[in-house]
Amino acid sequence: MKIATWNVNGLRARLPFVLQWLAERKPDLVGLQELKLTEEQFPHDEIASAGYRAAIHGQKSWNGVAVLSREPVRVIQAGLPGQEELGARLITVRHDRLCFTTIYVPNGKRIEHTDFPRKLAWLDAFSDHLRQNHDPGIPGIVCGDLNLCPAPLDSCNEAGLRGTIFHTGEERERFRGLLAWGLVDLFREAHPELPGFSWWDYRAGAFHRNQGLRIDFLLGTRSIAARVVSAGVDRDYRKKKDGLTPSDHAPVTLEIE
Repeated sequence: MKIATWNVNGLRARLPFVLQWLAERKPDLVGLQELKLTEEQFPHDEIASAGYRAAIHGQKSWNGVAVLSREPVRVIQAGLPGQEELGARLITVRHDRLCFTTIYVPNGKRIEHTDFPRKLAWLDAFSDHLRQNHDPGIPGIVCGDLNLCPAPLDSCNEAGLRGTIFHTGEERERFRGLLAWGLVDLFREAHPELPGFSWWDYRAGAFHRNQGLRIDFLLGTRSIAARVVSAGVDRDYRKKKDGLTPSDHAPVTLEIE
């Protein structure tokens, strides 16, 4: 089974990219973030023609998450309870026996900005939601753009950026809390020494110089971790194709037995 997560940075702008990627990579289950469109604006016909069903929690111009699946899924949660003010950032579906959640964590902007404590509060609310509504003993995956680097290896410039947004002890503490609940960082488990950057700034040739951050994740319960065949970052879909501008994120991929 092939699973992926991808912050597409605007689905309308990126739709040809996404359709080409679906046709070439043929994933079974995908979490998308930063759709920047409402459910009514979602390109259902194009996605259906590609062979996928879509479960969407959208929002005009900002945020928005979706799950694409070859098989039917059942939505069991749309939106993080108590955090609606920060937008459409969570959707959970049941895919056969798998509980699949994709999230788009608030950016936080800067540690001096009022959005930073709101980001931490969102992460706390998500951890509470997991504890109250999910069981780590049941096969589950949480994926998405978490907007944080859990460790120095996940940043191209830990020395220069330590203590700034994405690199703070507060954000890393929240990430460790997710692992303590019962999730495994599936890419890091497979590649303990590979940076695995998933985001690169559009500016200053950051992608070609590999000056990136690992902020997109596939986290799985231990029963999922035991089934992992491979995990990777699809860097080829961070490159321009036929004149089309890619997202600033690459898909992060997973294959399980």
